[in-house]
Parts: sequence; structure tokens; C-alpha cells
Amino acid sequence: MLVVPTDVTVPESVDALVDKTREAFGRLDVLFNNAGISAPAVPLEDLTFEQWNAVVNVNLTGAFLCAQAAIRLMKAQTPRGGRIINNGSISAHAPRPNSAPYTATKHAISGLTKSISLDGRKHNIACSQIDVGNAATEMTDKMAAGIPQANGSTMVEPRMDVRHVADAVVYMANLPLEANVQFITVMATNMPFVGRG
Repeated sequence: MLVVPTDVTVPESVDALVDKTREAFGRLDVLFNNAGISAPAVPLEDLTFEQWNAVVNVNLTGAFLCAQAAIRLMKAQTPRGGRIINNGSISAHAPRPNSAPYTATKHAISGLTKSISLDGRKHNIACSQIDVGNAATEMTDKMAAGIPQANGSTMVEPRMDVRHVADAVVYMANLPLEANVQFITVMATNMPFVGRG
């Protein structure tokens, strides 16, 4: 295991991470872009530029910078290629109330995933997206008490063990480069996603 504290919003920090990975392991086979933050759940018109920019910088620019650095190494290594897995979120498909920065970045991750998939083909680089809904983590603790819904109500939402997300990522990561799961959704069965919005 190699631990490298990294600020995904700073190109030099990301480059240092990839350099240390190459030094320690000689190559990079899988990148999981999982860094993400959200802004306060306030109306769009009340968001500050700083709040918007912070979410965009971590969720979108961070994924771009990590993918860019990984692609450079994956193209140069022998054998050439690798896999990039982006965390898209259920919000890549449907927003929650007052979630414009997070939702916008997760929609953008879908476009980034498709672009990397297309541009990476000639370099034997596969790109996938996992859309996670209501995994039981600190980020979703508030769901146990109830969270706002699109219809104005507040509702407790079911959550699932985060282990199921990890299992899906491991499955995707272990595929041979000739196969790819382009998009996968892993969610609590009874969460209010299908029909949301």
C-alpha cells in the first residue's frame, strides 16, 4: 500500500501522486476517481461563487486532472493501457432539491467518462462510471432522519451497505481491458430514485 496525500484540484499535486505511484509500482493499471464534495443545500440564487467553484474544482476538475495524469502514464507504460473508473452518482441522472453544483458536476462526469472512453480506445485505456445511490456512509447519515424530496416533503430514505459499492468497483477493475462496464448503478433497492424528478 502507498499513501500519498493529494489535493486533486492542484495539477502539481496530482502529478506527484502519479509519479510516486510509478516509482513504487512501475505502472498504473486502475484509477478510481472518487474525490467529491457538495455545497450547502440552499437555493441556487443563494450559493456563493466560492461554494460553486469549490464543488466544481474537486468533483469535475479533480477528476479531469487525475484522469489526465493517469492517461499520460498508461500510454507510456508497457504493456500500454489501463482503466479509469469515475464516480458519477445517482445525481448524474436526477437532482435532489437545492443541489445544483453537485448535480451539474455529476452530469459533467458522464460526459467526461464518455470522452475518455472514446479517446482512450486507441491507447488500450477503458473508462467506466459507477453511479452510487444511498450507500451507508457519513455522507448519507442524514437520510436516516429524513431528507427533502422533490415534492416538498421530507422522507427517510433506505441505504445499503457500502460494501456493495466496493464489490462493484472491484468487479469493474478486474475486467480484462478487452471488456468494459460503461455505466453501472448500485443503489438501495427501495430508495426513491426511479420516478424521482
